[in-house]
Amino acid sequence: MSITRFTSYIGGRSQAAGLGLALTSAAAFGTSGSFADSLMATGWTPGAVVTARIVLAALVLTPIALVQLRGRWSRLRASAALVGLYGLVAVAGCQLAFFNAVQHLDVGVALLLEYLGIVLVVLWVWLRHGQRPRRLTVAGVVAALAGLVLVLDPSGGLDGAGVAWGLVAATGLAVFFVASARTDPELPPLVIAWAGMVVGALALVGFGVVGLLPVRTTRADVVLFGQELSWLVPVAALGLVAAALAYSLGVAATRRLGAKVASFVGLTEVLFAVAFAAVLVGQVPGVGRLLGGLVVLAGVALVQADDARPAPAPVTKPAPDAGISTGEPELVPSSGSRGSWE
Repeated sequence: MSITRFTSYIGGRSQAAGLGLALTSAAAFGTSGSFADSLMATGWTPGAVVTARIVLAALVLTPIALVQLRGRWSRLRASAALVGLYGLVAVAGCQLAFFNAVQHLDVGVALLLEYLGIVLVVLWVWLRHGQRPRRLTVAGVVAALAGLVLVLDPSGGLDGAGVAWGLVAATGLAVFFVASARTDPELPPLVIAWAGMVVGALALVGFGVVGLLPVRTTRADVVLFGQELSWLVPVAALGLVAAALAYSLGVAATRRLGAKVASFVGLTEVLFAVAFAAVLVGQVPGVGRLLGGLVVLAGVALVQADDARPAPAPVTKPAPDAGISTGEPELVPSSGSRGSWE
């Protein structure tokens, strides 16, 4: 096997692994809305739900992260600014905003607003790198958002406060994908997720202690799977599945796929959320939502196909004075190149 074919083979396996990790992460994230809603229905505040989720995840990941660090604290310190942004905005801020949106809107509608963050990722790359998205990516954006509208059916009217919180969550989601793609590749994804959890947990606990974040809990049973269960069930699921597992796999997937593709694959969280809502809290989707799910997947496929297209070969620009080639190729960046989206 030639070096070129071997490199292509390894790259294909890495891409497939990235897609698998991204889908698993999306499924784990998709459980959060239903579990959080069951707690808030009994009197928990959004601040209490987020704090319990992030603190538990940080505690669970600590021993594993310390083993994986193996003395590489200097690399973690070098990434302190990015990890701080990740923890404050992408972990604590995004989830707090989402759960506040859920207090005013249906879980599905709140997710629709949060996933406008994928559009912010596209705009960020356009503004930051000056590279316009290609037509397949634009088509994928339109198809994915149209599918989300069908899946979530926000025709019942939108609460202004809920919309505002949803847009804040969208900003946090965009930061999650962009920051995950830019983390130090020498640090394991689980370490990055753990460090972000620690930063987010400390911030949430601090805000709660000084009274800036309302934190109120109850020990009342919740309703899940059509029956009453202990409040410990959704708290454990939020911390272990929807936080520790979801964020760790999300960082690993984004490193392999890049921010653009990972953000679009992450759209499948909405489909998983709808499915989990049907199982956990009895919200069964209709035919329109199922059709919308297929449209979302079509949008993801378009973006994935665009990302897989090879970049144009470098071109040679003639010398301005004599019309003779200088022999120095001038590279023309491609809007579809992986690095431009990371």
